[in-house]
Amino acid sequence: MTIRLVTFDLDNTLWDVDTVIHRAEKETRNWIQPRVPEYGSYMTSENVASLRARVMEENPDIRHDVSALRIQMMRRAFEQCGLPRTEADAKAREAFAVFIRWRNTITFYDGALATLNTLSHRYQLAALSNGNADVRKVGLDSYFSFAISAADVGSSKPSPEMFLEAMHRAEVLPDHAVHVGDHPIDDIEGANRVGMHSIWVNFDGKTDRVPAHATVTDLPSLVGAIVTIEGS
Repeated sequence: MTIRLVTFDLDNTLWDVDTVIHRAEKETRNWIQPRVPEYGSYMTSENVASLRARVMEENPDIRHDVSALRIQMMRRAFEQCGLPRTEADAKAREAFAVFIRWRNTITFYDGALATLNTLSHRYQLAALSNGNADVRKVGLDSYFSFAISAADVGSSKPSPEMFLEAMHRAEVLPDHAVHVGDHPIDDIEGANRVGMHSIWVNFDGKTDRVPAHATVTDLPSLVGAIVTIEGS
């Protein structure tokens, strides 16, 4: 069997997303505070949940677009804080520009870049993400042939759309494709359902029974894992 396409999840597969999002949100709040002072006290956990539900109900087309959802939530919050709609919209987009800059300022897991470099010389690589990291802004565009987000296909993993679109673009059948990711359902079960091979990235050594075709506990081990799948 010949593997021709290797697709990658990004968050918590190539970097720790919790650290990234925490910092991005902190920097965004720091930017907002002097411009919309009421924002900090308004954004209680209850109000955040209410805003999210309202925005998704009113804009079902952006349910899988985390960037658009965040912008609309900030716009609505700024309006609730007293800003006119036009100003609230402009401020929301400026604030999001701050957020997305920090969202794409990441520290890769050990071995990530060397592993991607090795794999990119053997296979076509692609990124599949439910989030809004940009492979160009994080410096991975030299390794990935293309990237697909949930916003691009209007559906999030584990739904099949992203996996199917990747194989369509790469012109490969499922048996010649491998997906790599950390999430047992979104990544592993999602890939399995469309007939792709799957590799679970299990950095923490969890003992869960995950139906992946292979499991690795560090990124450099991916090279050997894919070779083993090819030989099976």
